Amino acid sequence: MKTYMANAQTVERKWYVVDAAGLPLGRVASKVAAVLRGKNKPTYTPNVDCGDFVIVLNSDKIVLTGKKSEDKFYRYHTGYIGGLKEVSYKKLMAEKSDVALYEAIRGMLPKNSLGRAMIKKLKIYKGAEHNHAAQKPEELKLF
Repeated sequence: MKTYMANAQTVERKWYVVDAAGLPLGRVASKVAAVLRGKNKPTYTPNVDCGDFVIVLNSDKIVLTGKKSEDKFYRYHTGYIGGLKEVSYKKLMAEKSDVALYEAIRGMLPKNSLGRAMIKKLKIYKGAEHNHAAQKPEELKLF
C-alpha cells in the first residue's frame, strides 16, 4: 500500500472567506487554524505547508463567552526590564480585535518556520470589506 506525501509543487491552494460576526473567538480561531494547516484536505501532510488562504471579516464583532472579557488578559513584553504589559480582553476587543484573533490563531499553529509560513496566509479585516476579490474566495461555513 502506498502512502501519499504532499510536497510544495503538488499543493493546490484555495481562498476562503469567513464572516466571524457573532461567533466566539476560540471557535473561529480553531477552525481557521485547521484550514491554514490544511487539515481539512485529504492530502494533509504534517511536515508540508499544504493549507489554504483565509480571509476573516468582521473581527470587531467577535464575542467572548462567559466572563472572559473581564477575567482574561493579553500579556506582552516590551523588551525593556520590567516591561511586562497586560491589557484586558474587553479593552483589546474594543480597540484591536484583529490582534486578538491573530494571536489566538497564531497560538494554534506550529511554533517553527512552518507555522510562520502558515500565518502569512491569514488576512484579517475589522469590517465587512476586503480587497481580495480577484482571488475569487469561496465562503467557508464554520458552524
